[in-house]
Amino acid sequence: MQDDQIVALYWERNERAIQETQKQYGRYLFKIAYRILGEREDSRESVNDTYFKAWNMIPPARPAVLSLYLGRITRQLSIDRLRTKNRKKRRATEYASSLSELEECISAGNTTEQYADIRLLAETLNTFLEGLSAEERGLFIGRYYYMDSVREAAFNYKMSESRAKSMLYRTRLKLRAYLEREGYL
Repeated sequence: MQDDQIVALYWERNERAIQETQKQYGRYLFKIAYRILGEREDSRESVNDTYFKAWNMIPPARPAVLSLYLGRITRQLSIDRLRTKNRKKRRATEYASSLSELEECISAGNTTEQYADIRLLAETLNTFLEGLSAEERGLFIGRYYYMDSVREAAFNYKMSESRAKSMLYRTRLKLRAYLEREGYL
């Protein structure tokens, strides 16, 4: 079933929309959740919450690319679940691992001024990413947005794991220098 047909089922408030969503995107959504949460049960709950949230958001939303729309919901719900569950302890998941790699570039401060700058920082990051080669950008996004392991990211771009690590390291250095030039560090 095509995305537009599934979205039409949501608009009709037909419960078959959830079944079709699960059939078409269930594994993809579970993979996103599992990379962040690292536990099967929490990941299943996050995916189920995604179906519920999609049911409540469509309508009025009419996503053009359903997989991206659902993936974004799953990612945010999973991050929220991880934060709630682990406020006092850190867990060794791909999410925590990838964030620790980026810590040297972007601080995790909690001041009001930093929160106010988040939108501007997002625009700055997008500008930085646009300046990278397609391979660098894809590898970087795969690792730090989709939480791919270095091995998976390397496999996706048909390169050795050591080359991927080197490229990610150099890209983080470029990001740090770029953020310093832009006044963020």
